[in-house]
Amino acid sequence: MLLTSLATIDSPPFLRQIELPTRPAIRAPRASEHVRAFRRAFFPRATDREWNDWQWQTRNRIRKLGDLERILVLSDGERRALELGGTMLPVGITPYYMSLISRTDPLDGLRRTVIPTESEFVRLPGEADDPLGEDGHSPVPGIVHRYPDRVLFLALDFCTTYCRYCTRSRVVGHGELSPSPAHLDRALDYIRRTPTIRDVLVSGGDPLSMGDEKLDYILTRLRAIPHVEFVRIGTKVPAVLPQRVTPALVRMLRKHHPLWLSIHFLHPDECTVESARACARLADAGIPLGSQTVLLKGVND
Repeated sequence: MLLTSLATIDSPPFLRQIELPTRPAIRAPRASEHVRAFRRAFFPRATDREWNDWQWQTRNRIRKLGDLERILVLSDGERRALELGGTMLPVGITPYYMSLISRTDPLDGLRRTVIPTESEFVRLPGEADDPLGEDGHSPVPGIVHRYPDRVLFLALDFCTTYCRYCTRSRVVGHGELSPSPAHLDRALDYIRRTPTIRDVLVSGGDPLSMGDEKLDYILTRLRAIPHVEFVRIGTKVPAVLPQRVTPALVRMLRKHHPLWLSIHFLHPDECTVESARACARLADAGIPLGSQTVLLKGVND
C-alpha cells in the first residue's frame, strides 16, 4: 500500500516508474451449471437426491461401449479399444466425472485419463505388469512392505472411476481383493505383529469407495495398534465422486485423528464447486490434504 500511494502522488521520477507486481489470475472452480446441463441431457430422470447420492453415482457408472457412445463422440482409436476389450483395467466412470469430460475432443485431458485407446494394447520389451515391484514385497495379501517402518495396505481393489494410467491395473477392478473381514483381519494382524511399522497408507482401489462402517472398522483397528503412529488414506474420491464426502463420513473420520488424506487431483477441470465443497469439509474437520499429482504427457504437462 505504501508504494502504491507514493507512486500516485508527486514523487521522484524513479519512484513513479515502479510497477508493482500484479496477482496472477486464479482460475475459478468450474460452475455447477456445467454439471447440471450434462445431467439434463443424459440423466434427465435423476432427482436431486439421486444425483447427490454417492451410492447412486456408483451404481450408475458408465462402463460399456453403448453407454459411452450415447454420451461421447468416440474416435476410431477409442472405439477399437473398447470393441477389443481384454485390457487389464476395466472401464468405469461416475456420471459426475463424465460431466467434466469433453464430449467431442479425444485429446481432452480428463478424457484421456479414463477412456481407453489402442495404445493400451502395446507391450514393449522390459514392460512389466507390476512396474513398481509390489508383489515381491507382499508378505500377506493386501500388504506391501517395502520399507521397514511403513506399509501399503491394499484394503480393496475397487474404484468408482478407473484411471487408465494406473500402475496397479493388474489387480484393480478384478474382484480379487474384496474388503471381507478375513482379508482385512489378515492384513491388520500382520501390521499388529510387526512392531517396526509406524506408518500405514490405506489404499487399494479407493478406500473411500467403501461404506462408512467398513472404513471405520479398518481405522479403529489401526488406531488400536500401539506402534502405528501415522495413518494415511490415498483417494481420488474428492475429484471423481465428491458426493461421497458426506457430513457422516467426515464425523467418522474425525474420530481417528491424527489422519492424513492424499487426494489425487491432476487437472484444473477437476476443480469444481462440488470438489471444492468436499475438500473444504475434510479440511474443516482438521484433516490435512496433500495432492498426489501424476505428471502425464498431453494431460497436465
